[in-house]
Amino acid sequence: MSEITATYIVHDSKHNPEKKAEGIALGLTVGSWTDLPELDQKQLKKHKGRVVSIEGTGFDSNSETVATIKIAYPALNFSPDLPAILTTVFGKLSLDGKVKLVDLQFDDELKKVFPGPRFGIEGIRSKLGVYDRPLLMSIFKGVIGRDLDFLLKQLREQSLGGVDLIKDDEILFENELTPFEKRISQGKKVLEEVYETTGHRTLYAANLTGRTSQLRDKARKAAELGADALLFNVFAYGLDVLQELREDDEINVPIMAHPAVSGALTSAEDYGFSHSLLLGKLVRYAGADFSLFPSPYGSVALEKQQAISISDALTAEDLFKKSFPVPSAGIHPGMVPLLINDFGLDSIINAGGGVHGHPGGALGGGKAFRQAIDTVLNGKTLEEGALEHDELKIALALWGSTEAVSK
Repeated sequence: MSEITATYIVHDSKHNPEKKAEGIALGLTVGSWTDLPELDQKQLKKHKGRVVSIEGTGFDSNSETVATIKIAYPALNFSPDLPAILTTVFGKLSLDGKVKLVDLQFDDELKKVFPGPRFGIEGIRSKLGVYDRPLLMSIFKGVIGRDLDFLLKQLREQSLGGVDLIKDDEILFENELTPFEKRISQGKKVLEEVYETTGHRTLYAANLTGRTSQLRDKARKAAELGADALLFNVFAYGLDVLQELREDDEINVPIMAHPAVSGALTSAEDYGFSHSLLLGKLVRYAGADFSLFPSPYGSVALEKQQAISISDALTAEDLFKKSFPVPSAGIHPGMVPLLINDFGLDSIINAGGGVHGHPGGALGGGKAFRQAIDTVLNGKTLEEGALEHDELKIALALWGSTEAVSK
């Protein structure tokens, strides 16, 4: 029988994780068991939650027992969609004190109802013709109150600097100065001109926003206009909306999941979702080709192992294509050795201020990053690279460099 297995970390003041686990398994399925007549037990057995394992991990600072509990839920109990699944495994339980949902294991039968990425890492690399290095992404800086000419100039400079992907800021919504459709159509012209001049291909991800009921038509129009990719604030809208967009064959463009709002669901140590589940596995299953998340290095930083766990969930062998991990925030060229060491070649280096803050502007910042990437992949230190490349030398003088440390 098809089922989904949830892994929780629970804190139990009554020091009886076995009873706690059984209470969860029953409370989220048939409600009770021993009090049911034998006939009812027979009829409901196939719907009953099953305790798979209980492992004690000690006590917390309040002397509560901490345990890792795994419970299997029959797929008969829910419709095959993420809202139903999340309500089943974590709905009212999320309100029941210190409980963290750290993983969901879908059996292969259940996985078949989810699309996964349309393009994935291989598809994005194919679009760019880049296979042997991390990709470089940058963003627009200073978008509020700016006009289209301002954004197009930034687009051109970043592309000339060797940036592979450029995305809208997540707070760039529909407005009169930079309309969504014009950003796509005119941005495409600029990037085509750069490609024809330099041979370097850059993809632009426009921010898909508006009322939920409008998103499908808006995304279809973006695809019709030749959009390279769409940025999407998935946790403001919901994972199911992401899946709906991915499954529409008229929206044949890569989708980039932004982590805005996710901190409210993941950041508490003892509550909510694990980062790897929400920003890794679930966005991948729902169809994101890229997942952005805080890097371990910037001012808005994740603990290193949490960030790596997201990357691992996005790229683990599975029935689905792999999604690009995009560690973000606080990135400058001096961090390239760290990024490659921690996230590997199949990742995207995403920088805002680290590109635009370069004294040579976005063009110089892009070049400095590309020089740093090439230097590291050639087995040299950044200091050695700086002897050969002026833009990298300037970047290191401004921001410094950080040596990679083994995992």
